[in-house]
Amino acid sequence: MKTLDHFSYELGAADCFCEMVRAGVKQIALAHPCDTRAARDEYLPYFEDLCQKYGVKLYVEDEPLLTDLFPLSLNRGKYNALFYQEERVLQEYLGLKGEKAAALAQGTYSQVRRDIAWRFGKLLSYTDEGIRRLLEQNQEKE
Repeated sequence: MKTLDHFSYELGAADCFCEMVRAGVKQIALAHPCDTRAARDEYLPYFEDLCQKYGVKLYVEDEPLLTDLFPLSLNRGKYNALFYQEERVLQEYLGLKGEKAAALAQGTYSQVRRDIAWRFGKLLSYTDEGIRRLLEQNQEKE
C-alpha cells in the first residue's frame, strides 16, 4: 500500500469540500485546522487553485469561531480556511463570531452558546441529528 503524506491528504480533503460547496451540499466548509499560520499559508496557493477550479471562494481564518460543536483543542489557537459560494454565507459566519464576542463582553454567552453552536452547525449544513450528536459527544467545551 502506498503511503500518503499529510499535506496531500489534507489538500485532497479541501478538494472534496470545495466540490461539496459548489454542488450545494454544504453552504460553507472548513479546511483542516493548522497549528501555525505558516503551515496554513503553505496550502493557500493550492486552495486558491481549487477555488478557481470549483468556482467557490476562500476566506482565510486566523481567529476561528469556537463553539461547543467541536472539541476546543481542535480549533483554539489554530489557523484555517473556509470555502463558500455566497457572500451572505460568509457574512452569516462572521455575524456568528460577532454575536459570540458581544455575548462574551456582555456576560450573556452562557445563555446563547448552544444557539450559536447550533446555528454554526446549520451553516456547515449538518443535520439536526448530526448537530445534536456533536454537541452531546463533545467532552472538551470552552
